[in-house]
Amino acid sequence: MKKLIVFAVLMAAVTAMAQTPERSRRDRNPMKDLTPEQIATLQTKQMTLALDLTDDQQKKMQDLNLENAVKRSGKMNEIRSKKESGELRKLTSEDRYAMKIAVLDHQIAQKEKLRNILDKEQYVKWEKMKKTREDYRKRRGMHHYNKRSAKK
Repeated sequence: MKKLIVFAVLMAAVTAMAQTPERSRRDRNPMKDLTPEQIATLQTKQMTLALDLTDDQQKKMQDLNLENAVKRSGKMNEIRSKKESGELRKLTSEDRYAMKIAVLDHQIAQKEKLRNILDKEQYVKWEKMKKTREDYRKRRGMHHYNKRSAKK
């Protein structure tokens, strides 16, 4: 009987140790503690390495990345403050539609700005990189979706 109890306790301990807790979304974002300026600089340097940007292109990309990082940071802070104050509400279909239109308009404007900054070869390479990132996110999202639906 004593051996059975010891075995049960041991198995419970091993099982508890084997299960790693899932990390929250905030823990997975390595850039959460960076300023918009730091994020823009990192993005510009990554693009410089990937696309062989000239000094002039680097300056233009830095400005564009900084503008985007400041907007993103402001939006995130706005959402965070609404969430903390309890003002955050479920979006209506009209709200979601308006947000999607705004996102698509921003993406169109971004593409046009990039087309003006990058030469043709760099732009084609950037499009391929963007497509690869999107495909990765879709596959990863489906993987997570499948894991979540299996838990139910």
